[in-house]
Amino acid sequence: MAVRRPVAWVVAVVLFAEALAVAALNWFLGVVVDRQDMSLAGLDPDMMSVSSKIGGVVFGLYFALCALVALLVALRDRPPAGFGRVLLISAAVVHGLLGAFTWGLVGWQAFLSMLLVLALIVLLLMTYDDRPEPAAGPSGGGQGDDGSPVSSPPAPTTP
Repeated sequence: MAVRRPVAWVVAVVLFAEALAVAALNWFLGVVVDRQDMSLAGLDPDMMSVSSKIGGVVFGLYFALCALVALLVALRDRPPAGFGRVLLISAAVVHGLLGAFTWGLVGWQAFLSMLLVLALIVLLLMTYDDRPEPAAGPSGGGQGDDGSPVSSPPAPTTP
């Protein structure tokens, strides 16, 4: 299929950009909280600042790992398997949840951007899902896996 590799490249680029944006945004929010020196319901401002920065780094690394899986899919032109597939599926679920939250908190533009990334990840997973039928191997037609001739089972008889 001619769409596979370009979709994988686009997903990799988008997820790398999103990883940087999420990490930078959370780091910026941590700096803002640190400079204001205010408490929210008695919480320690230093702890809020550090947790925002740590959360940004963790989510940034998560999206960067998802982007790495998409990049490997694009380079190898093979479907993601095992942990990589699970990672991309979890990224799709995360984007669905983020889209639901951003609709109410940020607006429909952010919702559409999350939906677009979700659609790209699902498209990546679905374009590599069609598996071709295995070709006849060295055992060829008319022979079993062990090289013995294949015969049909006996016809049923009536008493």
